[in-house]
Amino acid sequence: MDEIPWKMQKIDNANNALSAKKRVEGVLQSKSGGEEVLQEYKTTETLSDATRRQMVNILVAHMIDEHGPLPAKANREEYALGIVTLFPSLKDPYSKKGYEHFYDAASSTGYISWRLKTIQRKIRRGSLVAPSSSKDILYGGPNSQRNVIVERQLNGDACQEAISLLNHTTDRSLIFQKMRETFEHRHKLIRDASGRTDILTMFPRFLDTKGLIDQDFSLLFNEETSSRLLQKWDVFFKPNVIKEAKRLTSTPELRSLVQSVEIPQGDDQDTASTYNQEMASLLLLLHLLPPPPGGQKFPKISACDAVERLVVFHKSCCSLEEHLWGQQGLQPYLLAVGRQKSKIDSFYIVMDKCLIPCKANHSLEAFDELFKAHFVFNVSYDAALMSFYTFLQTTVYNIDIGKMKESPRVRDLRARLLNQPLVLSSE
Repeated sequence: MDEIPWKMQKIDNANNALSAKKRVEGVLQSKSGGEEVLQEYKTTETLSDATRRQMVNILVAHMIDEHGPLPAKANREEYALGIVTLFPSLKDPYSKKGYEHFYDAASSTGYISWRLKTIQRKIRRGSLVAPSSSKDILYGGPNSQRNVIVERQLNGDACQEAISLLNHTTDRSLIFQKMRETFEHRHKLIRDASGRTDILTMFPRFLDTKGLIDQDFSLLFNEETSSRLLQKWDVFFKPNVIKEAKRLTSTPELRSLVQSVEIPQGDDQDTASTYNQEMASLLLLLHLLPPPPGGQKFPKISACDAVERLVVFHKSCCSLEEHLWGQQGLQPYLLAVGRQKSKIDSFYIVMDKCLIPCKANHSLEAFDELFKAHFVFNVSYDAALMSFYTFLQTTVYNIDIGKMKESPRVRDLRARLLNQPLVLSSE
């Protein structure tokens, strides 16, 4: 008997989706510009940013005509459901309902909400907008509390003896063993805001022993999570990121990055001012997920300006100490040291005016360590890189899915990439 209500609910959901789909399709068929939206999806099985904005504008205008400038949540959800039912490749497979990037009732965000707020501001002729809801709280990410249990951990005097030994030994295998055995103690210290700034002084082996960040991250999560970027990026994400980036409005910086990613690995690059294929593909993702609109606390910056919050090139003939002297801020970034951007000899993670050497001199592996450093040292993401890092966290590493506040742009890009046919890298 219990199956009957469940089956009825399933039928109701299917009927609601079909009804919403017909409504959205009917509006697009009857309104100017709507047929262009339908035709583009039929041809490409997705929508460009410009066409998606055009579709939202058409649907919101119709919604206001029918329900006024403040339509009920149910009306907004109906249109959002109709969109992802009519255009399945726009559905976000990682969110609960699949359409939260168009309208999320819990936080009142999404493309539909944004358009409605824009129209409401115009109606009010520039009056102040209400402050953001207190619901916009991050429940996941580098600063999230995590219960971690690791076997064979040292406590008390034994832990202090191991820390003392770490400060003097040069035996690499012993360093990794003792760093593993003191992980829980170190993790608790890092969780204490006052203890994090001293962690590189208490555990200086981070500064001269490569691979310790990777070990701590694997203990914090697991080996499978730790390996996801290196396993997934070249095979799936990179070719599809390149494909999406080519749809963006062309700029000199964007053209340079696309040119870099299309040069086969191993071929010499003609310019010394462009990063290699691996780094260029990551920077294309930053252009797809640029910094958010500015505010009083965080001025608006472009994707090009945000690049140097992710990676800074440093000529190998120049002093590393001089670079550190002028640095401010706590967020880590990569320092790429080499003769030119396309030929990097070594990478460092810069944090708290310290240099942490990366274990690899390849861009993707170095960036993998940079991402992990946020979790290992309990450092929040740079505000300008929030969408970029959040996408990688939830979509690539699969960390805190459903717990992290994600912008509609992040969800929209994930829907586009994960609903595309698998495009394998030819390398």
